[in-house]
This record gives sequence, C-alpha cells and structure tokens, in this order.
Amino acid sequence: MQSRISSFPPIINAQSEILILGSIPGVKSLEKQQYYAHPQNKFWKIIFELLNEQFTDDYTQRIETIKKHHIALWDVIDSCERKGSLDSEIRNEEANQIAELLEEHPNIQAIFCNGGKSYKNLQKLLGKDYKLPVFLLPSTSPLHTVSFEKKLEEWKRILEFLGD
Repeated sequence: MQSRISSFPPIINAQSEILILGSIPGVKSLEKQQYYAHPQNKFWKIIFELLNEQFTDDYTQRIETIKKHHIALWDVIDSCERKGSLDSEIRNEEANQIAELLEEHPNIQAIFCNGGKSYKNLQKLLGKDYKLPVFLLPSTSPLHTVSFEKKLEEWKRILEFLGD
C-alpha cells in the first residue's frame, strides 16, 4: 500500500498576476516542506534568472522574491498515492480547488504549468477554453532532460504577464 501524500498550501496574495502550477511535490520537497527543493530541479534558478534577482538557497527569501514579482505558486494535485517522485507513478489523485483560487484572486492574468502532468490535469479541471490563457512550460525537473538554456528561453513567456 502506497502512502498518501499531500500538496502544500498555495503561495499567493492579492498582488499575484500569474499562477505557476506544478503537479505535486516530490520526495525531497515533501521532506523539506518546500516547493522545488530537489537540488537538481531548475525551478528557482530559472525564476531568479528571469527576474534578474540574486540567486539564494534561502527558502524564505525565495518566497519573498516571487511575491515581490507578483508570482503565485501551487500544485494541480491536492493529494495522491505515489511511490517515489515520478508523475507517472501518481495514483488516486484528488485535485486542488484551482477555479476557486482564481475566483478569489482576480488579478491573476495567466496560468503557467510546470510540465505536462500539471497541464493535462488543469485542462481536465478547467476545460480547454478557460477564461485565462494557460501555457505549458517544459518541466524544471531533472528528469526532463532539456538543457537549462532551452528551458529558460521557454520560461521567458511569464515575463509578458508581469507588470514590473
């Protein structure tokens, strides 16, 4: 019997303009209770590079930085059973209340999915013609073997929606 794992609460505030959605935290993230905690995951390096911010390993500062730049963070899946960290191992998933979160935060202008699993699940939740634009970005996971430069280039799309 696989144990059930749960997502973290959303990182969002009234100033958030974009929402980045992952699938559900991996083993290392769950251990540390931090989004994208695996040292090989490129999420934080990509975000800090795009925002032209000094990179830090300090999680509190990372969260302050994304909030300062009006970025919200959450996962599409609230809970599931999963062995290891692979999205392909996810079973018996329950969705997060994404539509409700978006209703409560009307400043959100676009949704960006970190990888295919979050994108597919979000389309099931919201439908293909949701009122906000939804973008699929290459996963920042080390298992997605696209180069850092290529990932960074595609992730630049988020800048179009940030009013800094």
